[in-house]
Amino acid sequence: MAKEIRNREENYSEWYNNLVIKADLAENSAVRGCMVIKPYGYAIWEKMQAELDRRFKETGHVNAYFPLFIPKSFLSKEAEHVEGFAKECAVVTHHRLKADPDGKGLIVDPDARLEEELVVRPTSETIIWNTYKSWIKSYRDLPILCNQWANVVRWEMRTRLFLRTTEFLWQEGHTAHATEQEAVEETNKMVGVYADFAREIMALPVWVGPKTASERFAGAVDTLCIEALMQDGKALQAGTSHFLGQNFAKAFDVQFANKEGQLEYVWATSWGVSTRLMGALVMAHSDNHGLVLPPLLAPIQVVLVPIYKGEEERVASCSHLEQLKEKLEAKGLKVKLDDRDNVRSGFKFTEWEVKGVPLRLAVGPRDLANGTVELARRDTLTKEVVPLEGVEDKAVQLMKEIQDNIYRKALDFREKNTFEIDSYSEFCNRIEEGGFFLCHWDGTAETEARIKEETKATIRLIPYEENPIPGKCMVTGKPSRQRVVFARAY
Repeated sequence: MAKEIRNREENYSEWYNNLVIKADLAENSAVRGCMVIKPYGYAIWEKMQAELDRRFKETGHVNAYFPLFIPKSFLSKEAEHVEGFAKECAVVTHHRLKADPDGKGLIVDPDARLEEELVVRPTSETIIWNTYKSWIKSYRDLPILCNQWANVVRWEMRTRLFLRTTEFLWQEGHTAHATEQEAVEETNKMVGVYADFAREIMALPVWVGPKTASERFAGAVDTLCIEALMQDGKALQAGTSHFLGQNFAKAFDVQFANKEGQLEYVWATSWGVSTRLMGALVMAHSDNHGLVLPPLLAPIQVVLVPIYKGEEERVASCSHLEQLKEKLEAKGLKVKLDDRDNVRSGFKFTEWEVKGVPLRLAVGPRDLANGTVELARRDTLTKEVVPLEGVEDKAVQLMKEIQDNIYRKALDFREKNTFEIDSYSEFCNRIEEGGFFLCHWDGTAETEARIKEETKATIRLIPYEENPIPGKCMVTGKPSRQRVVFARAY
């Protein structure tokens, strides 16, 4: 089975699609626009899920589950929300099929039309706030800090594995608060959770800050996000946290009695990340040899490969590696002994390289005689022969070194591809090169729209600055409070 990866520099899009398939992460399904997440890819998603879930629970959140189907009338209650999602909604109109009288299979039963059509969940604000109405009566019922792990459907015309599919997996937090301050604090807290996860676990440097009004989530008062730079110079929005104000509470009449017995509308937030993080992981770190996985997300952290000629050497090498496997696992590492006897060791080396396993240890007859092991790092593609004794401790140390090195490499790339530009003509010329561009903007939707139309670049976020430096808009020359981050984006 060939594992050759397309060249990233020649065609980044083809490289990405090819890599996702070659590394056994996912494949296109028989359903247009949908994907099958394969076991190896799902194992990475499970590690992401487990780490995020732990962090959510440490901040007081609990998991719940809400229906996949949403009455169409619910979406109509929040005007901006329905406008933002209407074009992407899949709608259920009937609840039964029947045999075609002409014998051509099955047809929709016209007598089984639903009284009210149901939308397949594009996001859950409406169904959740309809539910919260019955949960919230008094200030004593607040806050509600719920999260759900679920799938959603957004009918996409152009799809790409993990980055944009008709159905995808995600988590969505939905919280209810007694005061505006509490809700704003929640919004900031959760974007911080995402940023820490991206940096510490995904080894992914991110910018953090609010979106402009035109880029906000439909129905939100404010949207905070984390943005990462991919190796082709495009930005990828990796997570969002929304302050919803009282919009959904008013739409669904969710009020509570405060300590004085007066009725007030509840304050809300929502926040989420999706399997798009898998795409970010691939695009931010991988190379022409395959995946490069941070050890904290690698389903297999160390792979052991025996090198042998003949059955006697195979048995000796595998027996030796079984003992090493036990020592490595005792240190908490996830280890795979590749003892397949139907493929050569060189094939195994290539396969695990493509799959991004951080560390490979190989043992042959010479190593058995000398008490050594060949150690290969995926992040640097370097190899060395080291003493077998104590290699388990070295492997643990290398996990941290590899994790740190992958982050540092991604950060160096971002820094080399982040530019301060004051001239709009220079911006228009250099946007083709890709990267993050820090530019002054006059704060108007008109200027923002003009830049997007003329360059296909958008304002990814307004970065947090303790001491923002004012300037002049690169387009209009009008006053600007601070620089904002422009980029072309996925």
